Amino acid sequence: MIVVKHAGKRYEIDLDTSTTGEVFKYQLFSLTGVEPERQKILVKGGQLKDETELSTLNIKPNHSFLMMGTPSANVSKGPIERTKFVEDMSEAELAKQKGIIPSGLQNLGNTCYMNSTLQTLRFVPELQAELQKYRPTSGAPATTSSLFPELNFGGSSDGDLTSALRDLYKQMGNTLEGFPPLVFLQTLRTAFPQFAQTTRDGRFEQQDAEECWSQIIHKLRDTLKIKSEDGIPTTSFIDKYFAGRTQSVLKCDEEAPDEPPVESEDVFLKLDCHIGKATNFIKDGIIAGLTETIEKHSPTLDRDVQYTKTTRVSRLPKYLTCHFVRFFWKREINKKTKIMRKVTFPFELDATEFCTDELKEKLIPVRDKIRNLRKDAIDRQRAQKRLKSAKGTAATGPSRNAASESEVLREIDAQQDQASKALMETDAPDWNKEISGIVDPEFAKDEGQNLTGMYELIGVVTHQGASADSGHYCSYVKKEGGDGKTWYFFNDEKVTEVPEEKIESLSGGGESHSALICLYRAIPITPPTFEE
Repeated sequence: MIVVKHAGKRYEIDLDTSTTGEVFKYQLFSLTGVEPERQKILVKGGQLKDETELSTLNIKPNHSFLMMGTPSANVSKGPIERTKFVEDMSEAELAKQKGIIPSGLQNLGNTCYMNSTLQTLRFVPELQAELQKYRPTSGAPATTSSLFPELNFGGSSDGDLTSALRDLYKQMGNTLEGFPPLVFLQTLRTAFPQFAQTTRDGRFEQQDAEECWSQIIHKLRDTLKIKSEDGIPTTSFIDKYFAGRTQSVLKCDEEAPDEPPVESEDVFLKLDCHIGKATNFIKDGIIAGLTETIEKHSPTLDRDVQYTKTTRVSRLPKYLTCHFVRFFWKREINKKTKIMRKVTFPFELDATEFCTDELKEKLIPVRDKIRNLRKDAIDRQRAQKRLKSAKGTAATGPSRNAASESEVLREIDAQQDQASKALMETDAPDWNKEISGIVDPEFAKDEGQNLTGMYELIGVVTHQGASADSGHYCSYVKKEGGDGKTWYFFNDEKVTEVPEEKIESLSGGGESHSALICLYRAIPITPPTFEE
């Protein structure tokens, strides 16, 4: 695998070093459209010649080439593909079509906890892109599943969970049917034996989806590294996109003049929403979890006293995982039980309340500006729809319920006037100019963090039932594009579309589906896009 840079783009290419420079150039022609004779590829000692044997260049993995050149004006864009109708497409081609309902995952025996986790993480595009680049460390064996060597059920079972996840997602992207995640499940149970626990009669036990989520995230944190242009691992993918940082102060509750507060920093991969008797909203539970009372020995008072640990967020990641702490160990019955209380969560979450004062100073001005710009963009889009709707009404003629044609026309004129004023009287704001000077350039260099403090909900893992050791897990993921109010409902291998209103019913309050994990994505500082 080598890298070719051309016209501001990077191309990762599997290079056959047994060929010549001419073959390499034709390979680049298929990617860039630049004819071989117009290509200038810089190598040690000058430009790459057609007759050069690539094996003589001593090319190492992740070597970077620089290519210069532009396609000629009359370059062929390639043969025009014949229109392919849906009925002529293969299953793999259909699975990649826009708007097609994605594949589900078969339940292999109390594996809904895993399925719901995998489906939610599947719709993080940055994760998908980084997984495709992932290669296990050199020397790791690559064998097919020992259970089904003749089949390919989601990749290789070499104990590498990251490879298994990459291969599973690739397989799921080529089918419309419920896929059996056999290899990934085997790899998960090998890496984390807790998920291989069985009942007395030999059946695999139900597990906690949050524990599965956390174990997968921790494993990805260790193995999935973002590489520099030279192919050198620089940082963990999870640390960049899913991890935040906190600052904490531990202070004695009693007068202890000789005992100053202790400050510390830490990394978090999720924010816990602790559910108490007065918890009604997710914010309440998260804020409650950021303040903790600890009893420990005081070296200055020489006795056990209470301390208060106050924590605030100093870095918000692009993807924020919020965990509803619904399960706890009940000693009386010696098992995990579920807190049924209804706790609501928003489609848009303002996380600035959880932050340090220093971070708030950076976030709030950007947040307020982006809120106003987004509201303006949404208002304009609605006005445009009203204008088109008014024109459509005029074209279809008067309504049956209208008292007269003149009344209908006056109503249409009023609608058009209202829409036109909202849309045409003022120019749309220039986002770049509006946010220029508000966003700290140094702060913005970290593309894996949230620059506004605002998040949009994109995924929910739910639990149905009264106990962590039983019940059923499902997940909901927001569908990209369209009206922005449609969600996918993943119930193992069954996948359907549901309206946004369904998500509002997942707050709990009984044994029906209640949110266990909410995945939020940072609202960007770029204009929203709307589909017709």
